[in-house]
Amino acid sequence: MMKLIFLDIDGTLTTPGSNVPPESALRAIRGAQAAGNKVFLCTGRNYAMLEPVLQYGFDGMVASAGGYVTVDGRVIFDLPMTQEQTETALDSLHRNGVFCTIEAKDVTYGDENLGAFLQDAGPEGGGNSEIERWRKALAESLDIRPMREYDGRPIYKVVIMCERDEQLAEARSLLEKDFDFVIQEIPAHGCLNGELINRAFDKGRGILRICEELGVPVEQTYGFGDSMNDLTMIRTVGVSVCMENGAAALKEISDVVCPSVEEDGLEKAFIQLGLLNEE
Repeated sequence: MMKLIFLDIDGTLTTPGSNVPPESALRAIRGAQAAGNKVFLCTGRNYAMLEPVLQYGFDGMVASAGGYVTVDGRVIFDLPMTQEQTETALDSLHRNGVFCTIEAKDVTYGDENLGAFLQDAGPEGGGNSEIERWRKALAESLDIRPMREYDGRPIYKVVIMCERDEQLAEARSLLEKDFDFVIQEIPAHGCLNGELINRAFDKGRGILRICEELGVPVEQTYGFGDSMNDLTMIRTVGVSVCMENGAAALKEISDVVCPSVEEDGLEKAFIQLGLLNEE
């Protein structure tokens, strides 16, 4: 039976912030597809930020943390925030000194002093792949536009960065009924960062939508991730895999821990799990 494989990008498919997978990962993806399986991206990135990796021939995506889902070129789910929700989030977060980026389908907007804040977030983000992704994206000007240019287009996700959890209290009081505040592990010398994810979707439900579309039971799904924003994917798939470079809490609940992305972890895990073999 065809298996469905779901891959996070930063810290899983690529080193954080990169858009170039190691050759071993590409061999694994092509080998799995040749064996009759389908391979999907499953990421918090919006379409614009994951577009550079689409050249490697994926079968679809769970993008924007589940807010935008495609299968074989067809959009099967598309649910941005309302304009009122976006305005409430930005107003309450900015009032409390929280740095924000907001992600539409085709562009990301960021607070203009975010780069200076990230420089103070500790060496290499304290091992936090999401911090590293944003650092590199800002350094390489990957279509992150200044927040002042935001033109009201639909937004799927708000990324938050700040020094203390109490800075999120007002936003939580206004938005937590509709949004899950997904916060990453916080290294002692790092900063707090996370995402506001609409409770109407998540990576796990994106996977279930693809299963339903293709008529594949969830037991035949495999999910690979490294950070706490992969939690719903890890809890949903039939076989869950965390990278060795991943969050300790995610490793504890994953079925398999494989070598890091730098140590050809995807290929080794694909081989271990029999994903390259035709049935």
